[in-house]
Amino acid sequence: MGLMEGKNVAIFGVANKRSIAWGIAQALQREGAKLAFSYQNERMGDAVKKLVADLPEEPFLAPCDVTVEGDIEKFFAALGEHWDGLDGIVHSIAFAKRDELGGNFRDTSWDGYALAQQVSSWSLIGLVKGGMPMMEGRNASVVCLSYYGAEKVVTNYNVMGVAKAALESSTRYLANDVGPSGVRVNAISAGPIKTVSAMGVGDFGTLLDSMAQKAPLRRNVDQMDVGNTAAFLLSPLANGITGQTIYVDAGYSILGV
Repeated sequence: MGLMEGKNVAIFGVANKRSIAWGIAQALQREGAKLAFSYQNERMGDAVKKLVADLPEEPFLAPCDVTVEGDIEKFFAALGEHWDGLDGIVHSIAFAKRDELGGNFRDTSWDGYALAQQVSSWSLIGLVKGGMPMMEGRNASVVCLSYYGAEKVVTNYNVMGVAKAALESSTRYLANDVGPSGVRVNAISAGPIKTVSAMGVGDFGTLLDSMAQKAPLRRNVDQMDVGNTAAFLLSPLANGITGQTIYVDAGYSILGV
């Protein structure tokens, strides 16, 4: 029996087979979880539907654009018609305008700043609020995805670093808020992984090379490294862990230089 046998988990943020969220989905499926997926729009929905077609059990799929008022509520209302409860949420949603991921941070526009915060940070709050009626009393767990740029300056990460810092802080406040209802909230700070969205960060290849050369394990991490950690955090094995940021970065974050 797998770690997540009989558990229901909703995953937000799968875009393609390189997505970190897809690595998490594969780990959860391996451990026996029943899965639900969101997609931002019809074009992305077609890609997600093709991706999940090979899963052994047909998952629940529904649209959810976190920038559209009411979409989060609609998603959970539809999910509630299929499942009687929810045991986990995976938040792997982030976005910033490409021209905000480079140049001088002081040139960040308000529109760009607000959009990055809404999609990458506030959406976690919205998803937890929307899913709470289905998670209460089920020892549920929420996992979101962060990056080291939340706490240290990473060249070209700019406005996304600030959004990830807000995400990690939100993780702690949410953990305290929903803990009395038995819900845990944790973040995974993953090392750089070659995803489509990550390639929008200027000079990303140099970042990958630098980590592989300097990290204690002398390698980069991949989607399954993160997926396995997420499966653990979502499982009963992590019942005593909440409000934490767990590093899955081959040890890079322990280095002083």
